[in-house]
Amino acid sequence: MDRVVQPHHAMDAAVLAMNENPANEPPPIVLRPGEVLHPFRMALVTQKKWSNGRKLKVKFLDGSVTQKKQVQRFANEWSQFANVTFDFNGGATAEIRISFRQSGSWSAVGVDCLQTGSFPKTQPTMNFGWLRDDTDDVEWRRVVVHEFGHALGAIHEHQNPKGGIKWNLPRVYAAFSGPPNNWDKQTIDFNIIQKYSINQLNATEFDAKSIMLYHFDASLIIGGKATPNNTDLSAGDKKFIAQMYPKAGAHAIAASSTPRLALSAPADAAGAWQAPNAAAAPAAEFSGQRFRDVVKQLQKLRAR
Repeated sequence: MDRVVQPHHAMDAAVLAMNENPANEPPPIVLRPGEVLHPFRMALVTQKKWSNGRKLKVKFLDGSVTQKKQVQRFANEWSQFANVTFDFNGGATAEIRISFRQSGSWSAVGVDCLQTGSFPKTQPTMNFGWLRDDTDDVEWRRVVVHEFGHALGAIHEHQNPKGGIKWNLPRVYAAFSGPPNNWDKQTIDFNIIQKYSINQLNATEFDAKSIMLYHFDASLIIGGKATPNNTDLSAGDKKFIAQMYPKAGAHAIAASSTPRLALSAPADAAGAWQAPNAAAAPAAEFSGQRFRDVVKQLQKLRAR
């Protein structure tokens, strides 16, 4: 499961993401004359990739010797295909902090790990709630590779905007509101039902073999076909992460080529921007750099 920053930290997290990797800048949003845009909308479409070639420091907050070795063993499968490595001797400055004590298995998504308002430096950014010394290797691989996929910025495959899963909503809510998840409706919507915006990520075609796809029983899906219980990186996972973090000589995922237009209207006290309200006015565009400027302005207002 992925765990996101709290809504009131979203804009700060977006700026951290752009500082970490300029490619995380959200695509420019075109505003029609008179249309209002709040920067929170820009924060929602900011990507969460680490800078390419990053060595991410990992710290274990607890856990047995076996648990730590198993995490290292399977997390490194991503590094075979991505230009990202993990240093499991990370100390106080570790970007990824792992615990085995909380319920459930989850991770912060990509550079959200850096947002200390939602993930304080003394608290985990990743948790493995049911992996124990005697857990079999198949389950260790499935869970660790999945959660480290989130830590690298990958989303749940069933929330891919190009996916075609049609949910039997009453059955989904009934299944996930009970044990072992015991989720409320908002959590079920966030982790299962909602799909990401096509502008929010470099969406690939839906990959039914992806390690980022949960197993769902046929009874939860209209049409009655279950999703597989994937336990290994798929060919699609390997290709996508290699494009996301390309090694020397490989090709990165192309950045947006949308032309940038100026938006001259001032921000209001809440940070919202409005395109010129005139019939003859051209569409205005709110760029990533303007988003940075607005967040800085809001931070100054808060500090007063």
